[in-house]
Amino acid sequence: MTPDLQEAGAATLERHHQQAAAPSSAGGASFGRLMHASEPDFAHGVALYLDEISVSFDGFKALNSLSLAIDVGEMRCIIGPNGAGKTTMMDVITGKTRPDSGHAHFGSNIDLLRLREPQIVRAGICRKFQKPTVYEELSVFENLELALQNDRGVRAALFARLSGTQRERIAEILQLVHLLPESHRIAGLLSHGQKQWLEIGMLLAQEPVLLLLDEPVAGMTDEETERTAELFLTLVGKHSLVVVEHDMKFVDMLTQGHRKVTVLHEGSVLAEGTLAEVQSNTQVIDVYLGR
Repeated sequence: MTPDLQEAGAATLERHHQQAAAPSSAGGASFGRLMHASEPDFAHGVALYLDEISVSFDGFKALNSLSLAIDVGEMRCIIGPNGAGKTTMMDVITGKTRPDSGHAHFGSNIDLLRLREPQIVRAGICRKFQKPTVYEELSVFENLELALQNDRGVRAALFARLSGTQRERIAEILQLVHLLPESHRIAGLLSHGQKQWLEIGMLLAQEPVLLLLDEPVAGMTDEETERTAELFLTLVGKHSLVVVEHDMKFVDMLTQGHRKVTVLHEGSVLAEGTLAEVQSNTQVIDVYLGR
């Protein structure tokens, strides 16, 4: 969940507990993307570019001159053994970890290493962690209402009446993430897979350009995994997606025999190609897939 949503969610829960509060037009963080003096420039077709990124922790090199490019509208699956640097890579992209060296750009003109975490979210990059983080005391609809892009201050946005257009947008997201019948259900009563879908919907409400998804089907049933693959495939072209995953069956569903897969090992790219190509790579077999 993004930092802006955490702040907004805390305010909403306080309102529910106290059952009374007054609207405020005072400033504060806003949720959703904000306009910047310099919007990301995607004219060259590249959404994310990492160049020679290195990160060390107490002498351990988590990333070792990692270079990676993700195109606009592309879905890229990232695989690799534990400790390969997948989480650290996403930490660098989202501003949680500062690299020792290298460059990270969003589009051709936004230097991610100069931005703080909330600024990166507002620029159009959202991250979903493995464990779903939704507001379990609120309804499914209220979770999406909280996340919906809005240029008001947090408190003003929470107490503002939704427009017809905003309600339509929430309904579209509910349909997309298979939760329309559950819209008034308390989020804490959802299944694990449904909570994952709800959080994905909350991220989509912020209209991200780039979605970072960390093992999104971990703990899901086979049916939920298949429906999640269907969901992600509908997002291709509308968003860029980076999916970190260990489930090769799910990766196969997403890549459909032609999309690129990147294999990380010891903090750098070991191999790239279709899933079939990387699965037949002897180095990948030795360090990750096994014989």
